[in-house]
Amino acid sequence: MLRPKAEKLDLDGRPDLKDPDLYMRGEHHEIFRELRAQEPVYWNPEIDSTGFWAITRYDDIERISKNPNLFSSAKHMGGHRIFNEHEIAENQTDATMISMDPPEHAAYRRMITPGFVPKRVSNMEARIRARVTRLLDNLPKTGEAEFVSAVAAALPIEVLAELFGVPESDGPKLFEWSNATVGEDDPELRVSDDYMRQCIMEMAGYAAGLWQQRVEAPGDDLISMLVHSKIEGEALTFPAFIGTFILLVVAGNETTRNSISGGLLALSEHPAERRKLLDNPSLIPSAVQEIVRWVSPVLHMRRTATEDTEIRGQRIRRGDKVVMWYASANRDEEKWAEPDRFDVTRYANSQTPTQLGFGAGQHFCLGSRLAELQLRVLFEELLKRFPDIEVAGPVRRLRSNFISGIKEMPVRYSV
Repeated sequence: MLRPKAEKLDLDGRPDLKDPDLYMRGEHHEIFRELRAQEPVYWNPEIDSTGFWAITRYDDIERISKNPNLFSSAKHMGGHRIFNEHEIAENQTDATMISMDPPEHAAYRRMITPGFVPKRVSNMEARIRARVTRLLDNLPKTGEAEFVSAVAAALPIEVLAELFGVPESDGPKLFEWSNATVGEDDPELRVSDDYMRQCIMEMAGYAAGLWQQRVEAPGDDLISMLVHSKIEGEALTFPAFIGTFILLVVAGNETTRNSISGGLLALSEHPAERRKLLDNPSLIPSAVQEIVRWVSPVLHMRRTATEDTEIRGQRIRRGDKVVMWYASANRDEEKWAEPDRFDVTRYANSQTPTQLGFGAGQHFCLGSRLAELQLRVLFEELLKRFPDIEVAGPVRRLRSNFISGIKEMPVRYSV
């Protein structure tokens, strides 16, 4: 069985948070608002599985994220998605670090940490700015463009190619594989089970070629770090390498791509906030944090209870699935004044709570600094070059309960 599509479920008027159409229609924020107020620990049945507890409050999600002994990410416990990873045929690689608990998780994370240390990330700024400048220079002189393909998707894929030490011409394949990997509920991205199997085979073959190249000629890229790392004195197995490669392909572009496109959409819908950035570009770092909070590019992560416990007085049994809804936590009224207001100055105040768009605890996104750098540079150059850029037509969203994504977004601008 391949990764299952979310099935429709009639809950007699109660929300089914597994339904990907909620997020396409933009109905989820109102639903989460009601759940936070009335039922912050909410039982969501499933047609094809056991059901799950939906966690919607910031503090609860933070506590769960920081307690891996009680709330496991491990693949053999079900992993990090609502479905059980260990039951899915396409996931028969070794577990990746996102589906591990300590101490194993920390050992795998250390393999690629050198690729994301602050000095190395900051040294990429000039190259990222050059890429942004080139992408903006290449926008059509007609004053109209499809922003996702032209800019939002192109930039993080090019940066990912640099991290991997592969040609930028390999970017379109990396992009296609990433879409197929997370797009199980979108018929345009997961056209068939056979197509997905083909993508997995292509990814495995491509990764195998990189493995052999780095064995023979190592560099300082992420692939070399993986190939030449040791876990408890042993080299990384090839199945573990394949799984980690797939994780990096997805993590390396999904959050950044969808924060860029979602950020521009927010600025287009809130012109007074865009004007603040035009008048005072020093607010852009604050705007980056607000964009990630507002967009919440990863909608949820899942854990599994390792023993009986309670959350807000609700009994959670051993083996229960616990799904942390970042999209809800990032609008929690207990953490932010007017959380449903897009405010680019919000993070100019150092006391503002950290947004959970990059997760929390041991699984906090390793590439968050790099994502923030790409967002900052992109909006610095974009607003300087095209101060009046705005969304010019219908936005086509990804059909997903996992990724808050935009597939197409037409824009217009003065040239």
